[in-house]
Amino acid sequence: MKFCPRCGAMMIPRRKGGKLVYVCPNCGYEEEAQSNISPLRISRTIQHSEKDKIVVIEDDEPKGLPKIKGVRCPRCGNDEAYYWVVQTRSADEPSTRFYKCTKCGYVWREYE
Repeated sequence: MKFCPRCGAMMIPRRKGGKLVYVCPNCGYEEEAQSNISPLRISRTIQHSEKDKIVVIEDDEPKGLPKIKGVRCPRCGNDEAYYWVVQTRSADEPSTRFYKCTKCGYVWREYE
């Protein structure tokens, strides 16, 4: 590990013009790396709690989601959308309804 001599932050190795340099993410200080160092890998793990909910829709036309008419898309004005309901807050509060426009794919939410 290499630390910045200016601010003390951990420096990150980067390739710049075919050379390996250490760059400080805080102050921007750069220092050329020595040629005898071994390759480094920096990884970060994102921790999620059990309360985190993730909704992923991959298809342009989601299969299995019901459609509803009479809901106007804020982006394109289309009046048809797919919808699904998720309990995003505590159990004693109402659910959140999500919409995805069938025309432009814009996603928005409505609190019930």
